[in-house]
Amino acid sequence: MNILVCVKQVPDTTEIRIDPVKKVLIREGVPSVVNPFDGYALEAAARIKDKNPDTRITVLCMGPMQAQDALRECLSIAADKAYLVSGRGFGGSDTLATSHILSQAIKKLEEKEGRFDAIFCGKQAIDGDTAQVGPEIAEHLHLTQVTYGLEAFADGAFLKIKKETEAGYEIIQAKMPCLVTFTKPSWHLRYPTIQRKLAADKAEITILTEEDFPDIDKSRIGLAGSPTRVKKTFVPSKQKEGVKIEEDSADKTARKLMELLEKKGISL
Repeated sequence: MNILVCVKQVPDTTEIRIDPVKKVLIREGVPSVVNPFDGYALEAAARIKDKNPDTRITVLCMGPMQAQDALRECLSIAADKAYLVSGRGFGGSDTLATSHILSQAIKKLEEKEGRFDAIFCGKQAIDGDTAQVGPEIAEHLHLTQVTYGLEAFADGAFLKIKKETEAGYEIIQAKMPCLVTFTKPSWHLRYPTIQRKLAADKAEITILTEEDFPDIDKSRIGLAGSPTRVKKTFVPSKQKEGVKIEEDSADKTARKLMELLEKKGISL
């Protein structure tokens, strides 16, 4: 089985700070990590490989050259080969342009690696939370897609996906090739082994630049191909007003709250 996992390097949101004057993210000095949801997608692929050792896992990332660190992390965990799409012409791409670029990269990779039976993505990136790139790639490539995957199982020409739902989960069967986006499962992710980590540090990562896509439509990439426009960003102001209710029981606290709400003309 041949699986492609799309990953993104993102700022560690536990270290994110906001510039109080410019109202933008302060990225300097903030460590970057593999997007957690993409990590779940990689683990889902690794679990398939555990049961089918001949499975090959390729990871693909679009970003600056420093994103090679994220790819090496994936190689140290479960991936067999890594590709990075990087170039000035791709900078400023929104989700639509990004998905188009990645879809073109996937077509090019299939010329080298063979057809991918499945493409795994995280359900969303924690720095944007749009949850759009995975489904858009599926649309560009005309693939069946399943979202909110928890785990996947190979079954002949089909992939069975355990899909999260509001009521719990359901099992969806999709004929390969297909694309699945993954959310957080109930189990823990595996750690890299020393042997794989040493091998990942020495591994060659293939870089794909604009020169590798001579026929790509320039009007669909970068800023020119990005219809999304950010009009304003802001930090929500903290509310200074508030009421603290301190009573010796939950019943008295609830009664006091109801009295305050009634005085404000709020009825429940």
